[in-house]
Parts: sequence; C-alpha cells; structure tokens
Amino acid sequence: MAGSSKGLGRGFDSLIPTTFDSSILIDEADRIQKILIDTLKPNPEQPRKHFDETAIKELSESIKRYGVLQPIVVTPGKADDYYIIAGERRMRASKLAGLKHIPAIVRTSKELEQLEIALVENVQRVDLSPLEQATSILRLHEQFNIDFDTIAKRLGKAQGTLSNVVRLLQLPKLAQEALQNKKITEGHARAILSLKDESKQLELLNYIIQKNWTVRQAEQYVTALKDGVTDTAKAQVKTETVTPATKRLSKILHTPVKLRRTAKGGKLEISFKTDQELEDIIKRIS
Repeated sequence: MAGSSKGLGRGFDSLIPTTFDSSILIDEADRIQKILIDTLKPNPEQPRKHFDETAIKELSESIKRYGVLQPIVVTPGKADDYYIIAGERRMRASKLAGLKHIPAIVRTSKELEQLEIALVENVQRVDLSPLEQATSILRLHEQFNIDFDTIAKRLGKAQGTLSNVVRLLQLPKLAQEALQNKKITEGHARAILSLKDESKQLELLNYIIQKNWTVRQAEQYVTALKDGVTDTAKAQVKTETVTPATKRLSKILHTPVKLRRTAKGGKLEISFKTDQELEDIIKRIS
C-alpha cells in the first residue's frame, strides 16, 4: 500500500508540476511576457518628464532583492521594439539593477488610451509634479476633447482641483521653473496667479524666494495690492509679522509679540511658555 501511495503522489506531481506557470491561464490581452529592456522606448506621450533619481535608485535596490513585482504595460513599435505606456520608472530602475528582461503586458491601444493609462499610472501611483499634472490634464482636454468633469471622475479628483492645476500653466516661465524646482509651493503659485500683471507676478516671485515668504505672506501682499496700495514698500509691510509696534510691545511685555494680518484687520500673537508667564503678561497689560 505504501508503494501505491508513493506512486500516486508521483502521478499527481506529473499532472500538476510545482513549476506550473499560471500566466498561461491569463487572457491573451493580459498575458505577461518577458521583454528585453534594450527594446523598450519611452512613450512620446508620456506626461512625466522628470524622474527622481534617488527614488529610482531606491526602487532599483528593491528590484535587486525582490524582483519586479508589477509588470509594465507596453505597445508594439514599428520594428521589434516597444513603447512604454505605463511603468517607465520601473524600467529605469530595472535597467539600473542590471536586469536584461522585464515582465510586461503587451497591448495595442489608440493614442488616447495610451495617454490615459500613462496619466492614471503616474498621478495615482507615483504623483506627477503640479506642472506635469497640468500638462497631462490639458492634453486630455484639448487634444482628445475630453471635458474636465470626465477627466476628474477618471482620476478621482474634484473638477475644481483640476481647473486650479491647469491654471498653473499660465504662470510666467520663471515661476513655472521655480515651482518645478520646488523653490515655491503650489500655494505660492496660486497667489502669483491672482495678480494679472506679469511684472507684478515676477516681483512677488522674487520676494517669495528672497525673503522666504510663507503662502500666507504672499497672499497678504496680493491683498494689499488689490486694496489699492501702489507703493511696493507699503505692500511689503502688510506681510511683516514683526514691526516696530510689535517690538515695542515685546519690550514692555518681556515676551515675543507677532502680528498676524487677516483679510480685514488682523490679530496680535503674544507668546508665553508657562502659566506664570501668562499671569505676568496679564499684570503688565492691566
């Protein structure tokens, strides 16, 4: 009986080998293939133009250890090559890791489908920079006649958010470069955009970078200009948190005092570290 059992086991092994490739059960359109990395080319419609080299190196180390956990998506080229639709970051990291092949799903798609896959892949998983997002969204809207509401639904974002992102392309070139290089934030960029005159926009950009202004300070500067303050120096005063007046108060109260301006007026911020310090401040005020 023992011999029969042993033979039965061998029989099952021969029917269902442990090295069975389950990918043969996948539909042809979703079949994962091994593609030579040297035959891969970037998708000309790829919205991402900048890749974080540090992140690529980190992913490369992970691939060396665990392999490529998710196949890239490619489409056949003119010769025996392929265009990458989604996964260029994985391809770059795999090449850096010394891999010759990469798992890929080969698809034939129209240009719109290619761009949509690439856009969703990047926005949802890697995160494009604000300007790269804007470029991608505007291309979908203008070149493929897709309205912002439809794009927003596909990306899982509010339509207002998409409109604000696309507006970033209206920034002056210098401001776009500053945003791309992370010298300013998207909040700063929106403050710059709220000024219509380009010379004023560039002036504000310079103040943000040179004076290390917060988004709130940039907004305060814009508010001052819109309220009719034509003198640049006076407009800058509206952004200051420490003024001659707050310095006098700080000296009297023996504690830092800062000015926080709001749309209408503002408020004073008096600092204290302990309850005793608070009591002392109240005594001095009274």
